[in-house]
Amino acid sequence: MKKIAILGSTGSIGTQAINILSKYPEDFKIVAITGNTNMDLLLKQATEIRPDYVVIFNEMTYKKEKHRFDGLNLKVLSGLEGLKEVASLDSVDVVLNSVVGNIGLLPTLSAIRAKKNVAIANKECLVTAGDILMKEADLHGVKILPIDSEHSALFQALQGNEYKWIRRVILTASGGPFRHTESKLIGGMKAKDALKHPNWAMGRKISIDSATLMNKGLEVIEAKWLYDLDPDQIDVVVHPQSIIHSMVEYRDHSIMAQMSLPTMELPILYALSYPERKPVDFETVDFVKMGALTFEEPRRADFPCLDLAYEALKRGGLSPTVLNASNEELVYKYLKDEISFYDIPKCVEKAMNHFDKTQLTSIDDVLSYDEMTRNYIKEIVL
Repeated sequence: MKKIAILGSTGSIGTQAINILSKYPEDFKIVAITGNTNMDLLLKQATEIRPDYVVIFNEMTYKKEKHRFDGLNLKVLSGLEGLKEVASLDSVDVVLNSVVGNIGLLPTLSAIRAKKNVAIANKECLVTAGDILMKEADLHGVKILPIDSEHSALFQALQGNEYKWIRRVILTASGGPFRHTESKLIGGMKAKDALKHPNWAMGRKISIDSATLMNKGLEVIEAKWLYDLDPDQIDVVVHPQSIIHSMVEYRDHSIMAQMSLPTMELPILYALSYPERKPVDFETVDFVKMGALTFEEPRRADFPCLDLAYEALKRGGLSPTVLNASNEELVYKYLKDEISFYDIPKCVEKAMNHFDKTQLTSIDDVLSYDEMTRNYIKEIVL
């Protein structure tokens, strides 16, 4: 039986993980769950799952709400130290990191150093500190198991092959909610429109990133570290049906694709059960009914965040940290209708130019520039 710690159990990935794992009670035990402020859901999860540990990240919420978990026979922890503690428990086999933002960075490092495999849905960790985390994982003999559908697809397509044989990888994108929107209208689109993803059920932040194509840009950076690739080995293509989740082209020009109907529960289950494959009751692809699978070039001029991510990757150092932190702050402002759609790429580019030529030497650098970038965005966006 695998014992799992879920960091971010009240979010989209966390709730889907709990749902799919509940179907395999003899194979998995959830030892720890964590949340931030959604105490009603966290308490419901704790009551149903009966984990050994609960972490309430928000310190003020912890002080007010801790008593609600009395009588459940579990330990309630708080803050970043609580996340790090449950990520490195002796009783845990796999840590599922599905928290949002660089909050997940130090707990991920703690898990790796405690020799735990990490199933990672937290893009920010690999985007900002991929070089450090992958070296640490190699040093401690653990695996980083991707949960993003695109990187899970690449990981699956690479089984039985060596990374040195890769010619290129092809990340697929749905095109987002504005795929057919006229260029002149995109700038006026509000967050409520951007949240209407055509294929996937996702959290609010990642839904906006999908609309701007920043989500795909962040995946480009992740691919560099997960699969030891150069930027010119990573391509992006729009695939509106979201059936092919990504492809690997090998040096002999053979292309391996992973396909399924769009559900995040499949890559979650694969990462947590790896190297096994569990039987599932998901709907399968009916190719006859599907009819055709189509592909398009991304509209880079209309969605400049994709090229900004490539640029950050090419600059290296702390540029991906600046890209990620500025985008995150701007997305939250966009969700509150405080800025427009194109303010996001415009201000991300300003931040990248402001903090250009910054070297990455440690996790402390990442955390420092993350904070400085967020403060800079708050200064330039009134």
